[in-house]
Amino acid sequence: MTDLLHDGVAGKVVAITGASSGIGAATARLLAARGARVVLAARRDERLAEVAGGVDGEVVTRVTDVRRRADLAALVDLARERFGRLDVLVASAGVAHVAPVDDLAVEHWDEMLDVNVRGVLHGIAAALPVFRAQGSGQFVTVVSTAGLRVVPGQAVYAATKNAVRTLCEGLRQEAGPDLRVTAVSPGVTDTEFIVGAGEPDVVARYAAMAMPADAVARAIAYAIEQPPGVDVNEIVVRPTAQS
Repeated sequence: MTDLLHDGVAGKVVAITGASSGIGAATARLLAARGARVVLAARRDERLAEVAGGVDGEVVTRVTDVRRRADLAALVDLARERFGRLDVLVASAGVAHVAPVDDLAVEHWDEMLDVNVRGVLHGIAAALPVFRAQGSGQFVTVVSTAGLRVVPGQAVYAATKNAVRTLCEGLRQEAGPDLRVTAVSPGVTDTEFIVGAGEPDVVARYAAMAMPADAVARAIAYAIEQPPGVDVNEIVVRPTAQS
């Protein structure tokens, strides 16, 4: 059993968006098991409650749509009201649509921009003043290897993830010595992304190579557990089967 007295995760207050499934849910379970107090956010109330019910530790939830800035502000307020502070904001909410640009699926483009980019910005706007006032805090943002190796059908999705990677690097340089900024880029992971991956043969190929969401959760925990003054800036985690 992990000695929580010597675990850099134990006791921290961690808010997680996209916590109703996939990487967000796996991260919630792992961090809570290691002694973190978790504040879970997602749009789907029933799924969020189900995840919270399986968390072994201190947990509170709030239905949150990252596209609404007020929802992120309320999430940060909830963490402070319930636990007195916020140490980490994990931005795991995301949406992906796989289709060639020629399809002109503008509604899908808008949704990816709103969730993947504006959603991250809304979280930063809510948490950054709190981190500054505390003199400590960490942003952990789930990006994607799609931004490292662009493939047909993912041009717009990859563009949103590259925007977020650029944002994280710029924020890291501005953060100063008291704040930490981490971008975690998973490869193909067993999440709802696979279901929306497009044609059945593509879905089957992704499903065959996908790594478990727990693998990404462990990478997030690694970044969080580092001692003060140590900032793990970027982590790339792929299944070995992914080229």
